[in-house]
Amino acid sequence: MPSFESFYQQYPCSYNSPLNCDRPFQTAQQIKGAKFCLECGFPATLPQEAEIKGNQGTYQIASYVGVRGLGRLYSGIQLKDKQPVIIKEYLLPNRSFNESETQKRKETFKRVGGVSLADSRIQNFRLVETQEAIADEKGERCYLIIKGVESSQTLGKYLIEKGAMTSLDVREVLNQGLQTLQFLHTQKLRFPSNQTQLGVSHGNINLDSTLIKVENNQQFSIYFCDLAIWENLFIPPIITQPAPTKPEQDLESLGLLAFYLWVGRTTNFLTNRPLDPRDNQQWPDTDSHLKQFIYRLIGLETPFESAEAARQALLQLPKEDHAKNSVQSLAASQKIEKRLPMPLILLGILALLLVGGGIWYLLLGKNTDSPNQYLLWSKLVRNFSEVPNVPSGKFIYTGEKDSTWSYILTQPLDNSRLGDLLTRPKLDATAIFNYESVLSSNANNPIRSIEEVQASKKDFAITSLENNITSKFDKKQVAYDGLIVFVAFNKRDSNLANALGGQINIEQLRRIYTGKITNWQEISPKLPNLPVKPFAPTEPEAISKFQKIVLKNAPQDEALFAAKVIKLDTTKTQNQIRSETLEGRTTGIISFGIISKTWKQCTGYPLAIADGKNSAIQPLFQRRDRRSINPSDDLCQHDDYYVDVTTFKSYPLGYPIFVVYPKDSNRLPGGSTFAQMLTTRQGQCLLSKVGLVALQPLPDDINSYACKSVP
Repeated sequence: MPSFESFYQQYPCSYNSPLNCDRPFQTAQQIKGAKFCLECGFPATLPQEAEIKGNQGTYQIASYVGVRGLGRLYSGIQLKDKQPVIIKEYLLPNRSFNESETQKRKETFKRVGGVSLADSRIQNFRLVETQEAIADEKGERCYLIIKGVESSQTLGKYLIEKGAMTSLDVREVLNQGLQTLQFLHTQKLRFPSNQTQLGVSHGNINLDSTLIKVENNQQFSIYFCDLAIWENLFIPPIITQPAPTKPEQDLESLGLLAFYLWVGRTTNFLTNRPLDPRDNQQWPDTDSHLKQFIYRLIGLETPFESAEAARQALLQLPKEDHAKNSVQSLAASQKIEKRLPMPLILLGILALLLVGGGIWYLLLGKNTDSPNQYLLWSKLVRNFSEVPNVPSGKFIYTGEKDSTWSYILTQPLDNSRLGDLLTRPKLDATAIFNYESVLSSNANNPIRSIEEVQASKKDFAITSLENNITSKFDKKQVAYDGLIVFVAFNKRDSNLANALGGQINIEQLRRIYTGKITNWQEISPKLPNLPVKPFAPTEPEAISKFQKIVLKNAPQDEALFAAKVIKLDTTKTQNQIRSETLEGRTTGIISFGIISKTWKQCTGYPLAIADGKNSAIQPLFQRRDRRSINPSDDLCQHDDYYVDVTTFKSYPLGYPIFVVYPKDSNRLPGGSTFAQMLTTRQGQCLLSKVGLVALQPLPDDINSYACKSVP
């Protein structure tokens, strides 16, 4: 299935993923009766106590749970008997589906949304039981009423929380999964339309469509949900529609799922691409028989004829190599025994940091504007139209595919997107600047953009990775970028942000991200007894900067980081935090991300950062009081806080963004001209609005301007 980032392109979501974005939920929370996200117009989440009427009863929303697959989940009840249900809401937003497509898909959904045994027998084949498929006749929504599997979670969330499964557990997942597929593929099934069919393919087996229910004795059950026959109805028509699946493809998908569970992750740390089971180095070496079986299931060797044949072969597999496992378990236990308690000096440092942070707040937290604060701003060229000597021609510039620059160019601005505004910034000139990103072959050294310029394939580059800028190039700084570290934030309850005093230091981050701190109480006894769950974003540029600033590019620390930390898109990490918070759980998640993806949200609290003996620096300021934010602030009021440019220049996780161009008089000065454009008042205003930090303080009143022609 295509990534969610390619869905719903007609909605200008800040995160490029309206379904996973938290803004529709925030809109519904803040504005009673809101139907659409205030930012992009995507359908808002349903409010509490909203009622949905179906043929078998009326259902009431209790709370929003999160996103699974192509729909949003809510807990609810059936009003007649007060029985709990899960409501999965599917969307057909009118900018992505025309009226004819919407009607056709609604009708199909009502006919095929859910399956049961044709002879009405009740048998537990670990397929999540659907109760009713409902289509909102006048709206953009459909609902699948589901009987919830108590205390269950997706295998994707389980993998994040628990890590890799043992080979024995993977065998059990396969055993139960194949038994369910045998049922699906061979039984006579009935759809809501009363149409019967002999067997159906699941077509959508993955970590998010498979639930796990763990019992007290650590035994578990696996449940399949979200069959493709109805799930795929909600893929927008602009996306290539998946072809109907066959039973053998279900076996391949189950095999790939088992591979991910055994390895403990889904992506390659070096390339950030999906793991390839053909790469022998990615496989555990504890159970060669299981590996051979999964090879056949995936189809890398002689495939099985059916789910039944595969299950029989699985049950006859020789047992795993227990001797090797025993050695590994002994080594692990010895490692745990050798773990030393946190030195007392670290507690002293933490106390000093807390005191220092308070002094910093008292002395600097109430900064007011000085008369000369905007002197540098006043000396800038006003706008693009006043930049002189703009050369004629078409210039191709570049940056890394997942860099900050690639992201901010897609952001909505002034009824357009930043990339569109910068394509022809000076309308009375013939200079056109087109951006083409490049993908680095090495996620830990993402500097291919510079190589493209050096080879004359591109005219200039925009990057923060200045280490490989040789004397053959000139560079001009055009803005600041940086990383924000965040933990769970919930203003109503006690949380990590409060317990940490709103801050953390570089050394603590290094120890967390190399696996040397695994419980928050190892930082301070006053912190909750809670496992630390470190995440990292997927952008190679962010990873590179974190390794340089926090890990000091130490090879051993980088290796531990790669082995112990899961990389996950920032939005998905925030959704994970929100999901755990909404479920009433205290979460130990900590993550980091680039400013433009992290600062205008309120799921995670951005921690102030201390470096060495210096006081912690919080670059985000509360606008009303002109002070740095603290955990008591309501971060959901996005317009009430901003990045303070003066403070940011001392922020330990900040760094400059450069335009890099060759020192070659035979090539047109496209790069230097573009840099001039970006450092006008207009350019600085535009960059600050999409999440970069300007080179100098900007007057407050420009926030009300459109940035098209800043005076």
